Order: sequence, then C-alpha cells, then structure tokens
Amino acid sequence: MAHKKGVGSTKNGRDSHGQRRGTKIYGGQLVTAGSILVRQLGTPIRAGLNVGMGRDFTLFAKIDGIVEYQRVGRSHKQVSVHPQDSLSS
Repeated sequence: MAHKKGVGSTKNGRDSHGQRRGTKIYGGQLVTAGSILVRQLGTPIRAGLNVGMGRDFTLFAKIDGIVEYQRVGRSHKQVSVHPQDSLSS
C-alpha cells in the first residue's frame, strides 16, 4: 500500500487576509460624523464623549469635531470627539 497520497493533494494553501485593525484617525485631526476612529479587538481604547462603539468594538465619531485621546488608568485609553467651535473659543 502507498504511504503517500496521490498528486494534487496538499494540506497547505489556506490563509486568511489581514483585518486592517488599528488607529485610523489620530489626536488633533478633524473628523465628520460616522468616521471610523479605531478598529480593534476588545476595548483597549474606550469610547468617550461623542464616540460610539460598534458590535465588533469599532469606535466611530457621532459628531463632526476634533479627536482627542486620553489615558484612563494604567492600561486603557479613551477617545473623545469635541465640537470644533467649542475648542476655538
């Protein structure tokens, strides 16, 4: 009996594409409502003021404004969006 399979069989060849996670908009940048700020797995960065979180932990802006990141405790950050007119005064 043969100990090898026939030609054309392989156990390799399956690999998934990268999921393009990470920070998409950085602090100080201007965003429009609905813009994706961070794509992440879990919540290392939490939703702050005027930021919503999707089902897959994606953070997005709820209003037009300027992005700001803050530290929360030792291991987390928080992202908020402030209206542009409130910062200019």
